[in-house]
Amino acid sequence: MKLTEAESTMQKTVESTQRSFNTIRTGRANASLLDKVQVDYYGTPTSLKSLSNISTPDASTVLIQPYDKKTLNLIEKAISLSDVGLTPSNDGMVIRLNIPPLTTDRRKEFVKLAAKYAEEGRVAIRNIRRDAIDVIRKQEKNAEIPEDEARDQQDKLQKLTNKYTDKIDELLAEKEKDISTV
Repeated sequence: MKLTEAESTMQKTVESTQRSFNTIRTGRANASLLDKVQVDYYGTPTSLKSLSNISTPDASTVLIQPYDKKTLNLIEKAISLSDVGLTPSNDGMVIRLNIPPLTTDRRKEFVKLAAKYAEEGRVAIRNIRRDAIDVIRKQEKNAEIPEDEARDQQDKLQKLTNKYTDKIDELLAEKEKDISTV
């Protein structure tokens, strides 16, 4: 594994962690709350985004307009069964999700959830580093690269690891601030 491959994989891990953060409610309406919702559309799990237009007309409402009105009940059922924690209201044309203000206890739960997602991201980045270091050590053992170059690559890899774990920490701090802001 080359350093560029490791860096690319670490970048993807940070982006994945960001997407996980986006699914956590902050007390304000956000269309990305529904990113993980899958609708059983003709026996196939389909993302809600591909079946409807999702908008936020105000700070406390998410509006879902299905492209096909026949999917309205399927979408409503999928949201009810998901872990979003919101009750959909269907008026025959659109589905509305009212975002209630978060209680202090609920905010604390969401901060813990964000910390869990961040730790999963940091662990994934450390695993990428470990795998890359294993490759470097094998190359050194097989005399493909000299010892000083192996040390240099490991140092660069550690700097990359620090850079991307710091990015995750910054994203976590930003998300905690969003969650805690009333």
